Amino acid sequence: MAAHRRTAPRSLGGGGARTAATIALAGAASMTGLNGTGHAEPPLSPAQVEAGVDRLYHDAETATEKYNGAKEQAGRTRERLGALQDEAARRTERLDEARRALGSTAAAQYRTGGVDPSVQLLLSSDPGQYLDRAALAERADGRQAAAVTRVRRQLREIEQLRGAARVELASLRSRQAELRRQKRTITGKLREARRLLSRLTQEERARFAAGGTGRAARSAARDLLGPVSASAAAAQAPDARAAAAVAYAFGKLGSPYVWGATGPHAFDCSGLVQAAYRSAGVSLPRTTYTQIGAGRRVSRSELLPGDLVFFYSGISHVGIYVGQGRMIHAPNPSAPVRVAPIDQMPFAGATRVV
Repeated sequence: MAAHRRTAPRSLGGGGARTAATIALAGAASMTGLNGTGHAEPPLSPAQVEAGVDRLYHDAETATEKYNGAKEQAGRTRERLGALQDEAARRTERLDEARRALGSTAAAQYRTGGVDPSVQLLLSSDPGQYLDRAALAERADGRQAAAVTRVRRQLREIEQLRGAARVELASLRSRQAELRRQKRTITGKLREARRLLSRLTQEERARFAAGGTGRAARSAARDLLGPVSASAAAAQAPDARAAAAVAYAFGKLGSPYVWGATGPHAFDCSGLVQAAYRSAGVSLPRTTYTQIGAGRRVSRSELLPGDLVFFYSGISHVGIYVGQGRMIHAPNPSAPVRVAPIDQMPFAGATRVV
């Protein structure tokens, strides 16, 4: 609002300094009140705290997937840059060899002198032998001209490689800057979530980690579904690879959530999915928004154990379906890898890995 806009900076000399001091004191008074104590943050109910933490965790997870994508792209860029640099080094070695050969030829020509060929013919005691040597020299000159042409071509190719390497280096630096930005976002969101959670009692925090008061109805509905076992889920999987991924996910129940982690002892959501299918011999992309395209899309009614289930409009969370309307997923830093109902979050789609 206009009343909160800053005015142009003024000198703090004389009246300006007094005005600034008055404003500072007034601000301090408004913050502390007459009794000298600061205004406390307005009290929030446990449900409000849980909603705020959920929102912060979702924001952090969205940033985590962007971080994972930037890290994956930075890795590929680093590989391309290394390959270009290696190729440039190899070609530079060949260029140096060609230059040394040309230098030796030029030095030999300098030592023999540059006498005009017609004069050499007149002075030669054996014109026939001279003509034979001249023909050989002409062929040698042709080979030398070809060598010069090759050197020039090698120079152009090396410069092109170096230009491509400069482009890749600029791209890598851009990816690294994106990694730093996303890391700051993630750590800021998680720090704020921890601050909010600290306002809950120990019992309330434990309840939040177990499902939260705001999700009690969904937890009750989940309990009505009955237990899900690893063997039953694997038996219903569409193929052996999906069954192996499901078995891996069950084996990681209780593992901690760590953003950016891909196992074997800690995971983020897409890291768990990637590790589960890697154990089955399947290479999946790193991020949720690329994993959703790593197979055949299936409807919610077609879900089978091993299918990947995605959530939120930005495709920022993923789990592995295990049957009975449930999935195994890595939820957030306050909860370990666990079984949860797929209706716990806004469903966005599903993919069967093929």
